[in-house]
Amino acid sequence: MKKILALLLALALVVSLAACGAKKPTETKPETKVTENADEVPDNMTSSDGKYEVAFVTDVGQLKDKSFNQGTYDGVKLYANNNGLSYKYYQPANGDAATDDDRYDAMKSACENGAKVVVAAGFMQGGALERAAKDFPDTKFVFIDGWGMGLDNVVGIAFNEHECGYLAGYAVVKEGYEKLGFCGGGGGNNPAVCRYGYGFVQGANAAAAEMGKQIEVKYTWLYGASFSASPELQTLTNGWYENGTEVIFSAGGSIFQSIAAAASANDKFVVGVDTDQSYESDTVITSALKGVKEAAAWAIGKAYDGTWASLNGFVSLGAADGATGLPEATWSLKNYSVDEYKAQLADIVSGKLQISSDVLENDAITTVNFSNTTVEYVA
Repeated sequence: MKKILALLLALALVVSLAACGAKKPTETKPETKVTENADEVPDNMTSSDGKYEVAFVTDVGQLKDKSFNQGTYDGVKLYANNNGLSYKYYQPANGDAATDDDRYDAMKSACENGAKVVVAAGFMQGGALERAAKDFPDTKFVFIDGWGMGLDNVVGIAFNEHECGYLAGYAVVKEGYEKLGFCGGGGGNNPAVCRYGYGFVQGANAAAAEMGKQIEVKYTWLYGASFSASPELQTLTNGWYENGTEVIFSAGGSIFQSIAAAASANDKFVVGVDTDQSYESDTVITSALKGVKEAAAWAIGKAYDGTWASLNGFVSLGAADGATGLPEATWSLKNYSVDEYKAQLADIVSGKLQISSDVLENDAITTVNFSNTTVEYVA
């Protein structure tokens, strides 16, 4: 998967470099070396004229959440840096309590500061983004985890999170774990996180059925609404671990910090989300990946290479696009191999393996009868 995603990103950068090469350089373009390592690109840069051509508007939570926000901004930074474009991130006012007006104000600031492309992360941006897109029709908007709006200057990008959630759930049960947990961000109203959770339980159940096991999954949206770490969440998950839970899928940005701390204190494990979070904690045994970095860079490139209209306002990316999967480079599982994973991924790509994404409400998973799994919904 990583090779496909890297190719997607590299292709976007190569095409964009050619496209930008034909343009007259502007004084706002920073002098910098081309890189594929986002850590080599600073989060903040200063343009010579105070204008910033590529903008990122964060979702709730921290910019450096080691997950959704950071992964998306990595794609924004890389594209801008490697194409000599100025860039800037904007965090809506009032943090986790940000309103649609706060999000709109951040987008308005970006547009008034010279943004030709604004990348906005998270489904909660929808109302503000539609308003901003109408008010600034000359600016293009990339809506990550979003939807199409029927506006020529908006492209929504969604992902098949149920696929990588399934793969993660299947992998941990094949590894030998029988007592699992799921903690989701967004309070149960975020479709992307709901897909992660439902896919995770489906995959775990499929593996349990193959192995003739009965497994347990604790499932909750408690303390994750703001996608932020909290003492309450750490206490909750610490209790789960103390009472036998072996691994928890942390699907909610910075809530990872609380869950990883609880796992570390109990010598237990975590499944990361969005990006490969094994670099952040040795409690991580795998991560459910989606290519937010690559998708952001790719979509920005479409705004510069003349092919924006070809996206028709909306794109859904999944395993067939190399956009969902598990990290192979940091594989640590002993009882489930990379080759077995690749075979299962191929079945998803071919359509042989079908995974449902229909259950998107926070309590709907309790209505599903899983053959080999008992789900305890913790409210």
